[in-house]
Amino acid sequence: MERMERAKKRKLLSRHIVADPKICHGKPTFIGTRIMVWQVLEQVASGMSWKAIMAEWPGKFPKEAIAEAVELARHSFVNHAIEDAVEEVRESQPA
Repeated sequence: MERMERAKKRKLLSRHIVADPKICHGKPTFIGTRIMVWQVLEQVASGMSWKAIMAEWPGKFPKEAIAEAVELARHSFVNHAIEDAVEEVRESQPA
């Protein structure tokens, strides 16, 4: 029950990013918007410049918000990449 109650609460993930169950089903968004962080990370991953990303979402969030999103993604990767591995790879044995 306590876990369910915590899941229903707004969580500030960084200065510019929040997870609010009342906004986009609790997916992380930039504060004051319905822009999901994964959308911007996808643009970064595709090679889009931060300047172009900012032009796509004019006035919605500052450049620092993109940096925070990238840092949170980096942190998540460092701490959870092994848990989320697609498959286990066997080390090759010397012949």
